[in-house]
Amino acid sequence: MGSKDEKPTGGGLFSSITSSVRNWGSAMQRSVNGLLGYEGLEVINPEGGNEDAEAEAQRGRWKQEDRDGYWKMMHKYIGSDVTSLVTLPVIICEPMTMLQKMAELMEYSYLLDLADQCEDPYMRLVYSSSWAISVYYAFQRTWKPFNPILGETYEMVNHGNLTFIAEQVSHHPPKSAAHAENDHFTYDITSKLKTKFLGNSLEIYPLGRTRVKLKKDDVILDLVPPLTKVNNLIFGRTWTDSPGEMIMTNLTTGDKVVLYFQPCGWFGAGRYEVDGYVYSAEEEPKILMTGKWNESMSCQPCDQEGEPLPGTELKEVWRLAAAPENDKFQYTYFAHKINSFDTAPKRFLASDSRLRSDRYALEKGDLSKAGAEKSSLEERQRAEKRIREAKGHQFTPRWFNITSEISPTPWGDIEVYEYSGKYSEHRAQIDSSKTIDEIDMETIKFNPWQYADLSAE
Repeated sequence: MGSKDEKPTGGGLFSSITSSVRNWGSAMQRSVNGLLGYEGLEVINPEGGNEDAEAEAQRGRWKQEDRDGYWKMMHKYIGSDVTSLVTLPVIICEPMTMLQKMAELMEYSYLLDLADQCEDPYMRLVYSSSWAISVYYAFQRTWKPFNPILGETYEMVNHGNLTFIAEQVSHHPPKSAAHAENDHFTYDITSKLKTKFLGNSLEIYPLGRTRVKLKKDDVILDLVPPLTKVNNLIFGRTWTDSPGEMIMTNLTTGDKVVLYFQPCGWFGAGRYEVDGYVYSAEEEPKILMTGKWNESMSCQPCDQEGEPLPGTELKEVWRLAAAPENDKFQYTYFAHKINSFDTAPKRFLASDSRLRSDRYALEKGDLSKAGAEKSSLEERQRAEKRIREAKGHQFTPRWFNITSEISPTPWGDIEVYEYSGKYSEHRAQIDSSKTIDEIDMETIKFNPWQYADLSAE
C-alpha cells in the first residue's frame, strides 16, 4: 500500500498489516560476508538487482584507503554505543548540527495547527501522526550532523508564527532539549540518542520523551518513534531504514494511533511504506492510515474489523513538498532555510549552531578547515570540562531545567528536562527594544562557553 490511488479492498487490510508485523524478522536482505577480507560485514543493496557484490561494495563516498583506515579504527567498537565514544571524521558530516536537525520536524508544523483546530478526536491523531512521519524524508539523509557543543543553542523564527529553541544540556551522555510554540500548540522534547555499531551499519535508538500540547482543548500527545538503521556505513551505498512501529497516544483521552514502518525487503519491497490505525480508548480501530514516509499519507474511516467503511474514500492529509534536484547534501528547501539566517531572530544568541566555524567551513566546501575547526571546538570543550571538574562546578543549562521525572522508553529510561520560560522573556525583551539594528552575522563569534577566558582559569 502507499499510493493515494490504491484503495484498501476487502479480504483483510487489518489482517495483512498484522501479518506484515509478524514477518518483520524474516524480511530478506542481500548480504556479503567476509567481503574484501572483512568478516561480519553486510553490504545491502536496497534496490536489489544482479549487481556484483564486490562492485556494490566499491560504491559510496569513501575512497579505498579511507575505508580501510576507518574500518581499522572502528572495528573494535562493534556492539558498542558510539554516540560519544569516538571522534568521527568530518568527511561523513553535513553542515548542520543535531540541534538544527531537531528543528526539521517543524517543517510541516501546520499539521499540528490543523490537529488543534479539528473537532474530531480521531482526526486529531491523523494530523498529528502525519506530522511525526513527515520528518523521515529528512532522516534518510546519510550524512551525520555535527554533535552539539555543551551549551550550544539553535533558534528559529519566521516559520508558521513559530518560535523554536533547542539547547545542548549535557555532553556525557549527550542530551538535547527543545521547545517550540505558536498559537495552536507547544512541543517539548528531551533527546538522548543511543546507538549500536554493527560494523557496516548503525542502529539509532530514539531514546527520548516527546510531548505535544494542543492548546484549544488542552490535549496532551505522547510520541514513541521507531528506531532507524543506517546501512553500508563503510562499504556500498549508504541508506537508511526505520522498521518498527510508531505510537502516538492521546494522554488526555486514551485514544492512540499505531503505525507500522515496513522494513525494506528484496528488490526494495515495502521500503517507505507506513500502515496502521487510529484506535479509540477502547482499542477499536476508527481510521485506517496508509502511505509512504517519503511521499504522502492518507486516511479513511473504517469498521471494527479495520475494513474501509462503504461509501468512503481515502483522503490525503500530507504530501511531501518539492525538493531541490541534485542537492549535494540532499537538503530540502526547508533544510536550507534552517541553515540560513532567514529563520534567525535579530540579535540572536552567540551560542547558535549557525555560527560554528566547522559547520560554516564544511558548508563552503573546505574539508581541511572544517576538520581543524571541529578539533579545536572539541578540545575547548574538553578543557572546560577539566576546569569544571577541578573547581567542582556544575554545568547549568540556560533555557531548560532538569526535573525529577524519569521517563521510560522502549530503549531505556531518560531524565526529563523542561522548558523554563526564560527564553520567551529574553526574546520579548529583545524584540521590544527600539534600538535593534541589523547585525552583520559574520562578526558574531560562536560562544557557548561556560568560562570566558580559559587562560585566566
